Amino acid sequence: MVEISRDGKRVYFTNSLYGAVDPQFYPEGIDGWMVKLDAAPAGGIEFDPEFLLQWPKSHRPHQVRLEGGDCSSDSYCYP
Repeated sequence: MVEISRDGKRVYFTNSLYGAVDPQFYPEGIDGWMVKLDAAPAGGIEFDPEFLLQWPKSHRPHQVRLEGGDCSSDSYCYP
């Protein structure tokens, strides 16, 4: 899943889609994680080397819900 911050300066990625879909791609299961990329105002993105969240075994991260938003679709709905 992918989520863009409301100010467009950060992009968050997780390695899980949905519980019903993940087993098709990861039949042995996965160790869940989330990373962040920083977007520069002048253009370009780079990984934040200090941001790596790892989920406990058997937990899978899906949508990232940022403060003030409700889900991934919220990112393109604000003015």
